[in-house]
Amino acid sequence: MTIKNDFIASIIEGYNSKGESIILGGAILDGEALADTYVKIPLKTLNRHGLIAGATGTGKTKTIQVLSEQLSALGIPVLMMDIKGDFSGIAKEGEEKAFITERHAKINIPYKTAKFPVELLSLSEQSGVRLRATISEFGPILFSRILDLNDTQAGVMSIIFKYCDDNKMPLLDLKDIKKIINYITEEGKDEITASYGKISTSTTGIILRKIIELEQQGADLFFGEMSFDIDDLMRIDENGQGFVNIIRLTDIQDKPKLFSTFMLSLLAEIYQQMPEKGDSDQPELVVFIDEAHLIFKEASKALLDQIETIVKLIRSKGIGIYFITQNPMDVPSGILAQLGLKIQHALRAFTAKDRQAIKQTADNYPTSIYYKTDEVLTSLGIGEALVTALNEKGIPTPLVATMMRAPMSRMDVLTESEIQEINNKSKLVKKYSELIDRESAYEMLNKKIAAIDEETAQKEQQIEEQKAAKKSSSQGSTTADAVGKSVLKVLTSATFIRGAFGILTKMLKK
Repeated sequence: MTIKNDFIASIIEGYNSKGESIILGGAILDGEALADTYVKIPLKTLNRHGLIAGATGTGKTKTIQVLSEQLSALGIPVLMMDIKGDFSGIAKEGEEKAFITERHAKINIPYKTAKFPVELLSLSEQSGVRLRATISEFGPILFSRILDLNDTQAGVMSIIFKYCDDNKMPLLDLKDIKKIINYITEEGKDEITASYGKISTSTTGIILRKIIELEQQGADLFFGEMSFDIDDLMRIDENGQGFVNIIRLTDIQDKPKLFSTFMLSLLAEIYQQMPEKGDSDQPELVVFIDEAHLIFKEASKALLDQIETIVKLIRSKGIGIYFITQNPMDVPSGILAQLGLKIQHALRAFTAKDRQAIKQTADNYPTSIYYKTDEVLTSLGIGEALVTALNEKGIPTPLVATMMRAPMSRMDVLTESEIQEINNKSKLVKKYSELIDRESAYEMLNKKIAAIDEETAQKEQQIEEQKAAKKSSSQGSTTADAVGKSVLKVLTSATFIRGAFGILTKMLKK
């Protein structure tokens, strides 16, 4: 009994929050849910980032839903990158069922149903708010890292951007960047060499192949105008609830390059545009990245370094980033070390490798006298998780097994008609529906090449005309010479004959 009381006291003290907080659920000890022992996360620390991990079917998506609902209710917008497409039900009220009310009775949290304002966004041709960005907005450094260019290739990319800046040629989409690469390799080679130095054709060839690889993953749909304004992620509805922005990514699961490109560009844009917030009482925006292993799976070291840097710096802008994956080992250690909140659902051990991974996972959590962490990880039920966070002073809270509260919204996906209903009401769908293709590097270079071709053609025509004139003059001179020779020949012959006849006449007279 003393152990139980001590445990309850440690949880109440560790998770006590004086300011606004989110209630995840109630504590569990020895398989028993303890009423009124709430696991609360202070809003003040939600910009310290986090991890939500666990095997398939253990309740990760519902945990994100619980967090997003409470954030929205408190007027904090959410951005959810939904790979599996099972998060959209947050737009509709849930349904009270016996197993839900029973769960809530155990932890003594009243259950009610609710819906939340939702905006559906898309990177592809799926219906919703179209997300786009221009290549110019990426800049040469970020664009080079996305393409995984080496130092030499990145230097050429910087020259490309500099040339376009100097000549006021916007780089909007992939056809722009491909066109400028072809131009500096062919028609504009001398111009580039004179002003910026010699560029190897083998280097431009490698860059072009990497761009085509990115294009084949669907990036041509992402790059362009009009660019998405990150202020549209920060909206609050007429009831004071923050919008839950859901990026539907169900059709790009096999395109990790596009996913990581978009995510990195979005975080970089948010970081650049958002003002410094310092140590504020609540976050400005919370970002959930589902299936986070897709980002890190094929990312280069340069790209990982860029992500790690942004994760470190962006919290000062009031932005919290939460990675959702099956195993914490999917997240690089440098990023894992930056995460304040960790919610670990059950892991399953089917092989020796699985058991080894569970032991490594257990080592990432604070030690506890109340739990054998590696054993608890395999015995947690659906909707249960080990939780550790940061309190308002930035101190890690005790590790606690938690019975998570149920979502207030629908725990299922929206139908197509419901999706269409949301899109029809959306102001942002109308704002970003039009694809703008204004004059940019592609069109400007085509005009420049056409002018060069015309000038070249005119010069060639002049040369041909000069050759023709010279040839004509030469032919005229040749004819005159021939005539002259003929005349001379005739005259010479006549003179000879006259001379001969004159001699004969004189001889006959004698």
